[in-house]
Amino acid sequence: MNIDTIKQDIAALPPDAQQIIFDLVDVLKKRYISNQQETIASDQNQVGNLEDWSDFIGCIAAEPDLSRNYKSYLSNELDQKYDNR
Repeated sequence: MNIDTIKQDIAALPPDAQQIIFDLVDVLKKRYISNQQETIASDQNQVGNLEDWSDFIGCIAAEPDLSRNYKSYLSNELDQKYDNR
């Protein structure tokens, strides 16, 4: 459907049916704006949460390549901790 066809279809409807369509459009606009604002607020909260955690960066000592080799470090630590099995 294109916009011209939609305009013609709406114009062909009786006034009370046109009013229903206008009311529906208003409801959809309000819902869309409300959802959009909630999404923006949610995104801002997630960014805020990241900022809260940023205080912890560098607060502990760890291997410099831990992010790449964490599996081997974890395996070694578990082997040392549970070496009696």
